[in-house]
Amino acid sequence: MFVRNAWYAAAWDHEVKRGLLSRTVCNEPIVLYRRQDGRAVALADACWHRLVPLSLGRLEGDEVECGYHGLRFAPDGRCTHMPSQHSLHPGACVRAYPVVERHRFVWVWLGNPAAADPALVPDMHWNDDPAWAGDGELMKLACDYRLVVDNLMDLTHETFVHGGSIGNRAVAEAPFDSDDEEGTATVTRWMIDVEPPPFWRAQLGKPGRVDRWQIIRFIPPCTVVIDVGVAPHGTGAPQGDRSQGVNGYVLNTITPETERTCLYFWSFCRNYRLHEQRLTTELRQGVKGIFSEDEKVLEAQQRAIDRLPGRPLVNLNIDAGGVRARRLIERMIARERASPQLAAE
Repeated sequence: MFVRNAWYAAAWDHEVKRGLLSRTVCNEPIVLYRRQDGRAVALADACWHRLVPLSLGRLEGDEVECGYHGLRFAPDGRCTHMPSQHSLHPGACVRAYPVVERHRFVWVWLGNPAAADPALVPDMHWNDDPAWAGDGELMKLACDYRLVVDNLMDLTHETFVHGGSIGNRAVAEAPFDSDDEEGTATVTRWMIDVEPPPFWRAQLGKPGRVDRWQIIRFIPPCTVVIDVGVAPHGTGAPQGDRSQGVNGYVLNTITPETERTCLYFWSFCRNYRLHEQRLTTELRQGVKGIFSEDEKVLEAQQRAIDRLPGRPLVNLNIDAGGVRARRLIERMIARERASPQLAAE
């Protein structure tokens, strides 16, 4: 159920420091840290000797020293020291994962290192683009990562789960288009001449009805970028002129941890009132509250799936985007299974 030849967000950049951070990605324990020059390192979190997690050890310069017997491993995974031995075992090493820092995340690659092209990191540039301001957090969810993708690809649920903030009847009743091209899936929904929900009324700061948009783009295997916003009705937003409205991007990348848990990295970025840190903090806290409502639903859904093994999930018209996303994931997995060397370590 996991794609291996892909970049996965393992941490926010500020989480990786001169210390040892343990994370699990696609059932693989990984230890992250920074070298003295600031570059991030990702190693398998199991000592070659007795498999004790290296994250229980400590840093010695740029090397990790196992906290059990003192073996040391360089950033490339080679063992450089074994207590009480004059020579090193030639096979003593742990796996080192390719690492890229981009868009405020530390990304790791689990598959064939030769295929680890930094150009394949999902585009989430709004996170560090000076024309946008925002922030986000990490949530650890007790559910299959694909359930989060389903949730984000079908925002009809806003009407029923988030009715007090971003949802209203207009979301559930508005028509939408779903398509896929160039290995991505997109769902586009415009709500014309509607009452704005409380969140967007406050952001716009103007009375009256609005034109509202949600343009959801899925980048396999687990990134969803959502272009959202409102503008006063009739000011040209559907035709491309959003100048009188407010625009945001909800950035989501969901890293599988195990078959039933995932790391959900999210942020909300805006193109208005860029220098108001107070607003950035308020929005982060507000969006966190909204997503906590999703957390309850998704974890309850996972528990129900576990109680009813083999019971299929039923798809309706509103699930079109999620179905397309899952098909893209399945195709990637099928290609790797057909060519095992693609995912070879």
